[in-house]
Amino acid sequence: QVQLVESGGGLVQAGGSLRLSCAVSGRTLIGMAWFRQAPGKEREFVAWINRDLVTKYGDLVKGRFTISRDNANNTIFLQMNSLNPEDTAVYTCAGRTGSMFRSAAYEYTYWGQGTQVSVSS
Repeated sequence: QVQLVESGGGLVQAGGSLRLSCAVSGRTLIGMAWFRQAPGKEREFVAWINRDLVTKYGDLVKGRFTISRDNANNTIFLQMNSLNPEDTAVYTCAGRTGSMFRSAAYEYTYWGQGTQVSVSS
């Protein structure tokens, strides 16, 4: 059984930072991504990484967020800096067995339960 478990969400003031983690168990997933969804909005691609540590970012987070992974421990991370209230959302990690970059949520087979990130102004 494949499980993805996120941690690290919380409440932070604008300009602050948070680091999210996603621990994967059950199998090794090649392409991993973070998505987010704010109330009343569609799910949005945030960042992607493969096992070769190639990364891609959504336009709204480029330069502020950094995705990384620890292949040995099957864990991915999302370092979020310079947070603003528009970053408030449920952040969810997702994984797939393919190595090519994909930003569409339907391309991902495995999903975590999500973690809430709230940024106050």
